[in-house]
Amino acid sequence: MTDLTAEEFGHRVSAAGLLDHLQLEAAWGEIGTRDISLDDFISYMLRKELLTRLHVERLQHGERYGYFYGKYKLLYVAGRGTFARVYRAGHVETGDVKAVKVLRAQHSANPVKREQFLTEAELVKTLRHANIVPVYEVGEERNRPYMVMEFVEGHTLRDFLRIRKKFEIDEALRLVEDIATGLDYAARLNVTHRDMKVSNVLVTSDGVAKLVDFGLAAIAALNRESGEAMGERSIDYGGLERITGVKKEDPRSDIYFTGCILYHMLTGMAPLSESKERAQRLNASRFRDVKPISEQDPSLPDPVVALVTKAMDLDVNRRFQTPGEFQRQIALVKRQVVDGDLESGDEDADSGRRGKIDREGEGHSVMVVESSIEMQDALRNLLKRRGYRVLVIGNTERALQRFEETPPAECVIFSTTEIGQEAIDAFNKFGAMDKTKQIPAILFLDEKRQDMAGLAQVAEHRVLLPMPLKVRQLRAILLKLISGNSAEA
Repeated sequence: MTDLTAEEFGHRVSAAGLLDHLQLEAAWGEIGTRDISLDDFISYMLRKELLTRLHVERLQHGERYGYFYGKYKLLYVAGRGTFARVYRAGHVETGDVKAVKVLRAQHSANPVKREQFLTEAELVKTLRHANIVPVYEVGEERNRPYMVMEFVEGHTLRDFLRIRKKFEIDEALRLVEDIATGLDYAARLNVTHRDMKVSNVLVTSDGVAKLVDFGLAAIAALNRESGEAMGERSIDYGGLERITGVKKEDPRSDIYFTGCILYHMLTGMAPLSESKERAQRLNASRFRDVKPISEQDPSLPDPVVALVTKAMDLDVNRRFQTPGEFQRQIALVKRQVVDGDLESGDEDADSGRRGKIDREGEGHSVMVVESSIEMQDALRNLLKRRGYRVLVIGNTERALQRFEETPPAECVIFSTTEIGQEAIDAFNKFGAMDKTKQIPAILFLDEKRQDMAGLAQVAEHRVLLPMPLKVRQLRAILLKLISGNSAEA
């Protein structure tokens, strides 16, 4: 290889089909001589983008084949997995860029695995969804199975977790909602993933999660026949299904491992203990001893904890029953925790006690602007018991936007418990806008922020209440403000 001349290297380029005779002659003509070093010739070919480093490395090793799969020319390695390599590739006629996944040689040599790969690829080829990486073509080249897929500009969740350790709640929920949406679509077509893990979720450059590698866990399972160890995720699925008593292809297993992904994104820790030993991965205690996410991160909001806990429940009857049910609950929790849009209807949780509670708020509505889940629940329960219709929003900007058309509430309570200055600014802005300046408002001023009282622009129908709150005082002021506003109207 060290004695290879530039001209001999050029013959290898031509024999491999990477450049035809005319293209190669044009290159020699531009160089002006064939009496140059191999390094200079390679530098020229790379600079002109006639070859890539993948081509050069293989040509230097004397590899004549493996540069083309169907109509696609491999450009460089985009990813390496246990069972396949993924390449960025260009269509030889149109130049369209795609990803080409090629089954590794040792697996291609096994006719059972080769057929399984092609069968699974054909199945995934029928899936067309925004949260699933599409497969466009499936074929074989010199007994090497391959599939042509969308080339996703982005990284895997595993890559992100290595760098960032964990995600913010809003981003984690948004991405796992994408995952569940893709799983739901596939499940409706009777397709399960069976290889849910952070490396099989791609995140595009614009933040969309897409699933890859449907069915490749089935290739891993075939290793049983050869006496080799199964793939790690196949063992995990087998261990889970053994202790939960469900059959292979049950979509609830995909839900469990998607819950594991969400757990990992939120805490920075994988819930299942890692091990290379098959016996340990199959051991029931590995699943039963998962540390509750509330203990792993006590700061997580209750709705998020409940979401993960249900997705990972070892009692499959208590787990989400379909990916669609899971996706809907993720969307609800996202609205609750991230947007704070917890709108309550007119139902009274304490209806059985109506005769004992004065429901002075019957027929009236109140908006609460508060980001603390605990405070939201306390105020909602208090006001609903008194008959009020309650709308809870955790984002001040969103709250103000709700008044741009028909006012959704007769009075607004702004709380500084968590959002502090932002609540005061929103309270003042609410009192200044033409559409809202006549609507009553109350500002709860947290004990730690009493020195900010002078920043609040109060008026007869705009009241500041210091905390801790006295329930009777709040009830009286709220009723006075709403009744006074109704009388003026």
